[in-house]
This record gives sequence, C-alpha cells and structure tokens, in this order.
Amino acid sequence: MENRKIIIGSRGSKLAIIYAKRAKTELCKFYNEKHIELKSIVTTGDTVQNIRLSDYGGKGLFSKKIEEELLDKKIDIAVHALKDMPSNETDGLLTNCFLKRNDPREVLISKNYKKIKDLKPGSIVGTSSFRREFQLKKIRKDLNYKLIRGNIDTRIKKLNDNLYDAIILSYAGIEMLSLEKKISQIFSTSEIIPSAGQGVIALQCRKNDKDLIQLLNKINHQPTLNSIKAERNVLKILEGDCETAVGAFAKINKDLINLEAELFSLDGRERYYIQLSKELKLAEELGKEAGQILKKKSKNSYKK
Repeated sequence: MENRKIIIGSRGSKLAIIYAKRAKTELCKFYNEKHIELKSIVTTGDTVQNIRLSDYGGKGLFSKKIEEELLDKKIDIAVHALKDMPSNETDGLLTNCFLKRNDPREVLISKNYKKIKDLKPGSIVGTSSFRREFQLKKIRKDLNYKLIRGNIDTRIKKLNDNLYDAIILSYAGIEMLSLEKKISQIFSTSEIIPSAGQGVIALQCRKNDKDLIQLLNKINHQPTLNSIKAERNVLKILEGDCETAVGAFAKINKDLINLEAELFSLDGRERYYIQLSKELKLAEELGKEAGQILKKKSKNSYKK
C-alpha cells in the first residue's frame, strides 16, 4: 500500500472539488501526498438542470456515474455529499467513512436581506426539494414555492436576475464557498429539520479493498458516523425515494443521542413528527425505531 497511487473521484462542481480537496488533506495526514490524485467526473445530475431529480431518477443522478468509475477501478475513493446519496448501498461498494460534519442548517438568501417573515405575500421562493417546500409552508403558506436547480453560483445568479425573490440552501455549501455575507436568515435545525446526512462529506470505496478501508478508518469522524447511523436508518425504514419529504437530524450529548425527524404526506398537507433519545451505542436502533413510528403514523401517505 505504501507507494500505491490513490485516485479520488468527485463531481466537477466548485463545491464538490472543495470537498474532494478536503478529503485529500485528511488522507495526507496518513499517506504520502504525491501518491494521491483528484479526478472530476460529470454526473447526470450536473447535466439535467431544468427538472426535479425525482422526475428523472432520483438522488442517484449525482452518485451513479462516480460509483460506476469506482466499480470499474478508474478511481479508488469516491467523495459525495451524503445527502445526495440513496439510502441503500450499491453492491460491491462501502460508504462507512465520514469527515467531521459541516454546519447542517438551512439558510435563506433573499433580496435586500429580508427574512422569510418579511417577504411579501406571493413572493417566489426557490427550492430544489419537496422537504424544504413543505417545511417553509409551515412558516409561510402565502408564498409561491418554485423549483430551482443548478449549483450554488447558478442559483444565486437566478435570484439576482429577478427570477426568484428568495432561495433556500444548505449552510454547508455557502460556508465552503465563503458566501456567508449573502445570507439573510439562518434556520435552526428544529425550525427546519435538515435532510439526513446534510453537511456530511462521505468517502466511498470498494468493499473488498481492505488496505484502503484501513486507511479510511483513520480519518473517520466517530461522532459524525454515530449521527449518520441514526439519520440514515430513518430513510432505510421508510424506503422512500427522492420525492419523499423527510428530515432527520441527530445530536450527541455525551453518552446520549437525540434524534428529531419529520415526514410529510405526498401532498405536504400532513406532517408526522418524532423526537427520541437513546444511549449512543444504540444509534442504529434509534433511527430504525423513529422510522417505524413515522411509517406507522403516516399510514404510507408519503408514498405514491
């Protein structure tokens, strides 16, 4: 393993490359930098910009092409934004390494730095997910929520071109691109529960690559891993897809882990909420239990 070349693959967006560079920096603490290369990969999610992901195949649009390169041994490590990955692992691959979580909160960027309560009725708010749309409707039903796609710079340009009055984005991406000055409002994780894994950079490798798994274990951030075990298990139990409007966020306090999760019916009219705590060692069970409770409460109203 000592002189083996390691190729890290990621999407080619500005933000994805920053994530990949951060992964490389962490790996270089335990491995010679001259043997690590970065490779950018264009995914279907990057080329399809004008429709919802759910109308074109779901979250896998951002990860499938990268995973194919990993399986074909064209790259050795895939770097993903975890929230863009399907909840079920691809055969032959392992996603079990997570860097320290970035800020998981949601932010509003609007004209003249208006907060959501100050937007005029009928204002157009851009969002790429049903989850965010339904969550914002709890706060302001009188606004007009409209699909927005593209990377962060593209979305901000659409706002500046007067196509939207405000847009909602994840804090992590804004922070990574040093665009914090554009933020009009930051929502707490209770006001708007993030998607499972939001703010987390995931590193994926081949399941049989034992040397690389051993290396990745050295940079795995244990508290983030524990939170992810809980959050992602909510998704697995619900067996949802890209249209499923679900938020899940876990917080660790010493030896306890607290999970807040919510699920919306397909039309967004009904909201189902759960908050549970367990011992930290039971993080996986916590996520499963929360998912089962939400599933029972909703009576499958979140599915087509």
